[in-house]
Amino acid sequence: MSTGTLALIIIVIVVVLAVAVIGLYNNLVKLRNRVDNAWAQVDVQMQRRQDLIPNLVETVKGYAAHESGTLQAVTDARAAVGQASTPQAKMQAENALTGALRSLFAVAEAYPDLKANANFQQLQAQLADTEDKISYMRQSYNDTVMTYNTAIQTFPAVLLAGAFGFTQRPSFDAAAGAEVAPEVRF
Repeated sequence: MSTGTLALIIIVIVVVLAVAVIGLYNNLVKLRNRVDNAWAQVDVQMQRRQDLIPNLVETVKGYAAHESGTLQAVTDARAAVGQASTPQAKMQAENALTGALRSLFAVAEAYPDLKANANFQQLQAQLADTEDKISYMRQSYNDTVMTYNTAIQTFPAVLLAGAFGFTQRPSFDAAAGAEVAPEVRF
């Protein structure tokens, strides 16, 4: 085998490896961007819920003024979501908000006039719809995170993912007691 042929083989091997690394890197970027997009979709739905809560609290205040502890818990939980700066912190704050909303709806059960109020019913229906969308978006986010995490943990990407700055992302885990859905009655 001549020196020229050996040099050509080495060049071809280097080019093939470079193309493979570029393809691997681009795939990991694509998957990371999908995770970021999936989180953004969860965040949009959580913001929608955030926007509905003040109206819901104000409606309940008119009927259940002495339930200030429950109303304050919802307000505080909503504020905690707004102050959360990382996806993980936001996930925890959202789980606390879901629990506070459960308490608010339990309070509403004790006030038949409130349950019959058209504004309250509309807000409750919008919130239930938003909760369904949040649940779907969380599932989509978790599926996307699983795909991404699997990609960076499998061979050959595992050899390069860390060097390129690709790190594992957390799933959106439900809080304890979340297996019981908020009860919404009309």
